[in-house]
Amino acid sequence: MSQKISVLGAGSWGTALAMLAARNGCQTMLWGHKPEHIAALKADRENKQYLPGLAFSENLSVTSDLAEAASFSDLILVSVPSRAFKDTLVKLKPLTNSNVQIAWATKGFNPENGCLLHEVVNEVFSNQTPAAFLSGPSFAREVAADLPTAITIASAQPQFANQLAEILHSGRFRAYTNSDLIGVEVGGAVKNVMAIAAGIADGLGFGANTRAALITRGLNEIIRLGIELGGKQETFMGLAGLGDLLLTCTDNQSRNRRFGLALGQGKDRITASQEIGQEIEGVSAAKETFLLAQKHGIDMPITEQTYKVLYEGLAPLTAVQNLLARDQKSES
Repeated sequence: MSQKISVLGAGSWGTALAMLAARNGCQTMLWGHKPEHIAALKADRENKQYLPGLAFSENLSVTSDLAEAASFSDLILVSVPSRAFKDTLVKLKPLTNSNVQIAWATKGFNPENGCLLHEVVNEVFSNQTPAAFLSGPSFAREVAADLPTAITIASAQPQFANQLAEILHSGRFRAYTNSDLIGVEVGGAVKNVMAIAAGIADGLGFGANTRAALITRGLNEIIRLGIELGGKQETFMGLAGLGDLLLTCTDNQSRNRRFGLALGQGKDRITASQEIGQEIEGVSAAKETFLLAQKHGIDMPITEQTYKVLYEGLAPLTAVQNLLARDQKSES
């Protein structure tokens, strides 16, 4: 029998991962919480809202019934926004058995308390439940279109990480494994904050020099926070750190970067969000990262200025001027 997998979340990334698994021969079920959206997926055999023009494989089915998705497979891959992550797991828990395996492709923190998402999995299920996080430089449309991509699968359980890597790995999709779950999670969450900052700078009309400086100093902030929380420095120089940061800060497929561009061009937060029309994880991540930095006494000036633009009404140009006005110091 072929491997089965249930994917929760019928947005662009969840759909792309379901398409990848199905293309690799897995019997795949994609769940979404909006019945009208799922009805359209069934009728069209593609996700016209998020990934138009890319057809589903025959072995990809869709449902709006969470119980059906839970009973379809013990291997469940969650790809919902971070704000809905815990609620989705809570609803899922009574529908599963003791053999359940939980993976997630959600990047961010738990907005309730700023904790990492593996801590939410441990709380709702247990720390004995096989758990893994998918991260790295990967735009949904490129994965769905079968363009070459490499990601990281992070887990404290190597056997589960390898199992998931085998399911997703193909001639066009390379899955590396990593035991540093904390480092990979921090990189995946905070890079969205830096992408907003990079977008703001580009929206203000600053050049490539500014963008390169923001990315480099942004990586430095991610490393400082990640190590404080228990991550390993080498993780941040890999796909889930530098790789994802570069992708998200430099390409307009990134919703977070486009959101920052709009702010830099003078649009307000609500208008910028409405124009994009999808979840912008960096908005909540900016608040959660800022609070974590304060809690742990970590200097994260780019994060701080981005937070102030989003939550205190600071003008984007003033935020950049505040960064430039900081005291001179050694880089190392």
